Amino acid sequence: MTVITLDAGGTNFEFSAIKDGKFIGKAIRLPSQAADLNRCLETMKNGFAQIIDTLDEPPDAISFAFPGPADYERGVIGDLPNLPAFKGGGIALGSYLEKEFRIPVFINNDGNLFALGECRQGFLKELNSGLKESGNTHQYKNLVGITLGTGFGVGVSINGKMLKGDNNAAAEGWKLRNRHHNYSFIEDTVSTKALRRIYAEQIAIDPDQSPSPEEIYQIARGEKQGVQPAAIESYLRYGSALGDAIANIITIIDGAVVIGGGISKAYPLFKRTMLDELNGHFDLLNGQRSSRLVQKVFDIEDDWSAKKFFEPSIKEVEVSGSDVRVPYQDEKRIPIGISRIGAGKAISLGAYFFAKEALSGK
Repeated sequence: MTVITLDAGGTNFEFSAIKDGKFIGKAIRLPSQAADLNRCLETMKNGFAQIIDTLDEPPDAISFAFPGPADYERGVIGDLPNLPAFKGGGIALGSYLEKEFRIPVFINNDGNLFALGECRQGFLKELNSGLKESGNTHQYKNLVGITLGTGFGVGVSINGKMLKGDNNAAAEGWKLRNRHHNYSFIEDTVSTKALRRIYAEQIAIDPDQSPSPEEIYQIARGEKQGVQPAAIESYLRYGSALGDAIANIITIIDGAVVIGGGISKAYPLFKRTMLDELNGHFDLLNGQRSSRLVQKVFDIEDDWSAKKFFEPSIKEVEVSGSDVRVPYQDEKRIPIGISRIGAGKAISLGAYFFAKEALSGK
């Protein structure tokens, strides 16, 4: 099966083709023309057409991630703040492309497709291979995908299938409550805009004059001039809010966690406070303590933590009054780590598998 896909950014659109789960040919990048609907649609049409012209045979489908809000099931895009061309909403993008190319078109959000791609050919596949190689018989079937960039994206794969929900609105993690500001949502601390604001607040400058998240990362590492303690603190606050949000998700979705997106590069700066939240505790009203999660979270990016995670976790216990022994998992483990294949590639692969399953009826 051959699927044409698109990485839709606010500045550029990147078109590519995937066949049998592998990228083929060269990607094509075109300016998104995000301010004008007609020019934006024309860019999409031209980009897909150029990719199709490079193929030896007609593609089976078009499948890609596009920002929401949207009715993804019907291919209708809502009012998008980062793509002014779609302001006002109600753009039947899926039907437009189907009419133009006469092949099925599938659209979903980047968080969902990221999780599906990482499940099939990324983090989860590598994780389970590592467990087998270590002699650990436990295998993971569920995955929470987190994308850290402009905002906080979430996708969930259950038993290898995308969790969509009855309204195609599952895993809208950006609506989770903010740990630091419980009257607001998570993106007020876990976003590029928030990182700039937190840094600016500490040194009393206008947030509009604050460095970019990448520059704040460089300041924190001493690679760029700036107020290093403020830069470090910005990522520490980011990490604790992120950890609290992930803990809430893991409480319901008992699965591995993979993080991708531009800000995932700063993982060494925010992981400590993130893990403190995940492996932290509640102070109960009776004066006792209870762990934040039923599971223990292991940082796969840390050699010691990864080694402990991959060690066999199944023990045996005797059946009373007999010689029979049964397996027993005495520690519930959740791995967390960074995407090995990159968010863009994972999203495109997720789009491929999403289309493939829809066309095969599975």
